[in-house]
Amino acid sequence: MIRTWAAITFLWASLAGALAANELTHTLLSFDDLQGWEADAHDDALSVFVNTCTDMRDPDWRSLCALAQQHPDAKSFFELFFRPVLIENESRALFTGYFEPELQGALYPDARYRYPLYREPKASKASNPWFTRREIETGEFMRGQGYEIAWVDDPVELFFLQIQGSGRIKLPNGNVVRVGYGGSNGHEYRSIGVELVSRGVYKAHQVSAQVIKNWVKRNPIKGRELLYHNPSYVFFRRIDDVAASKGPKGAMNRSITTMRTIAVDPAFTPLGAPVWIEKGGKTKINRLMVAQDTGSAIKGPQRADIFFGTGDRAGRDAGKLRDPGRMVVLLPIQRAYAMLSEQL
Repeated sequence: MIRTWAAITFLWASLAGALAANELTHTLLSFDDLQGWEADAHDDALSVFVNTCTDMRDPDWRSLCALAQQHPDAKSFFELFFRPVLIENESRALFTGYFEPELQGALYPDARYRYPLYREPKASKASNPWFTRREIETGEFMRGQGYEIAWVDDPVELFFLQIQGSGRIKLPNGNVVRVGYGGSNGHEYRSIGVELVSRGVYKAHQVSAQVIKNWVKRNPIKGRELLYHNPSYVFFRRIDDVAASKGPKGAMNRSITTMRTIAVDPAFTPLGAPVWIEKGGKTKINRLMVAQDTGSAIKGPQRADIFFGTGDRAGRDAGKLRDPGRMVVLLPIQRAYAMLSEQL
């Protein structure tokens, strides 16, 4: 999934800037060092691991994937064939959350559903950058040309859907259309949260996705202009090969799982690897998850974005998350020891 903010915490990432790639350290831990390891539902984590491990190419991962598909005792499987490795640099650990938005929409426009989701035109693919957000939304050149996938009832939610890059459109008859990232107009993304802070409307610690939504809706004229501050525009594509009951596709092109999938920086954490999460903050999470996604704001060895699921409640929970902790990657035994020997 493409997310510019890491589950609508884009402001924090923007203000913090890119984390420096400081010297890495690798520390081998035991499973006894993992807080809450004994109490986790390891079977759930194994099922999520199996969902994407078949796409891992290295021989050691493929061998373990073959074993995992034989339905072993999950806890014993991880303890026998993996070793926990803490990968760190000088950057502090940070957990955020992300989710899959669900908007109310229709396949045909009417008085309520009048804000279109577009497929990318050939002209946009051929020209980079193409027209800006303002030009696309106020011009006539896109309308009625067959690029519309669906129409929704809220332009602010549509803007946020573009930030997330994927989501679901719930139709009046109860059916669902899932959409995913289908291209962009090539303009650089500008954070409207940062813009609100620079205008003095809010302090940095006050800004969240819900705060921005509320401000735009309270100030419709100024709010529309604020959205135009971001010239980047995302196009979509229909995703019809994933059942509505399953999660959206992640970076490994497989459905991701609520509270078991994380987005990571693949420069440090292999996609498909099990990762033990120890999230601090008000609501602690000690759980084995799987690195199945990425995000442009997810940079560094101790940076993860937790997938909270679909809909408004998931969005509210994800948007509140900005907590410390640590993440420990479970690596195949030989790979873990090889990594340690390279460090010496």
